[in-house]
Amino acid sequence: MKRILFPTDFSAIATNAFVHALAFAKILHGELIILHSYPARPIDDQFFAENFKTVYDTVELTQFDMFKEEVPKLHAIATACNLDNIKMTHRLMEGELVDNIKKSVEEDKIDFVVMGTSGITEWDAVFVGSNSGDVIIGITVPVLCVPLDSKYKTIKTIGFTTRYRAKDKQAIQTVVNLAKHLNAKLKCLYVKTSNSDVSKETIAEWETEFETQPIEFFIVESDVINEAVMDFIAFENVDVLTMLTYKRGFFKGLFQPSYTKMAHPEFHIPILAIPID
Repeated sequence: MKRILFPTDFSAIATNAFVHALAFAKILHGELIILHSYPARPIDDQFFAENFKTVYDTVELTQFDMFKEEVPKLHAIATACNLDNIKMTHRLMEGELVDNIKKSVEEDKIDFVVMGTSGITEWDAVFVGSNSGDVIIGITVPVLCVPLDSKYKTIKTIGFTTRYRAKDKQAIQTVVNLAKHLNAKLKCLYVKTSNSDVSKETIAEWETEFETQPIEFFIVESDVINEAVMDFIAFENVDVLTMLTYKRGFFKGLFQPSYTKMAHPEFHIPILAIPID
């Protein structure tokens, strides 16, 4: 049984992603681990020398009370979606969100992470990095990133961007397996720029290797990679776009609100980020 981690701050962004997490769990015959992470509060134990523990316990209790209040709402959503048979386990953890996700992935033997993103919140440090631009920092399993405007629908087409690197093959096999679970098509895109170093022989080798798999390969010539990928999403009716985490610059560009909302206001599909060195 696959184990899916769903981190939530109980915001509208997270709640929207919860429906995707439920559907993902159903498709994979999996279970959900619901994580609420809250930041440690800086408390001066010298100022509160006598009642430090009381103050600290009050902070924890407040978070626990909110947790108890919000969890039934998630169960109500599951019931409304006829997915209340999905097994759900809950975790409440103090500390930094990214650190707690990493910890849960390891301790709970997580296979996938599903979470929401707005493009403007602290949560997006997980995907894009607040300063460094790193993608999915240190998270070793695939992460389904769900924008607020992405309402769940049946996944019929998965997009996969590649540069025909050898290390892409393991990732594409992961996506092939997922596509088979979903009974979905997999469309693989290579954007060939003017300085492309990919040979025709390499492309032919890939097509031969994967000819028995449900994959359709596309090659688009363009030096504006972001634009080419966006057009591919629109023209091929892609429901989920797969990205490999070594493509930091492009991945970051997709999540800059100034780019996506002005150039492509229709961009609101989930992205499945697959870790790769």
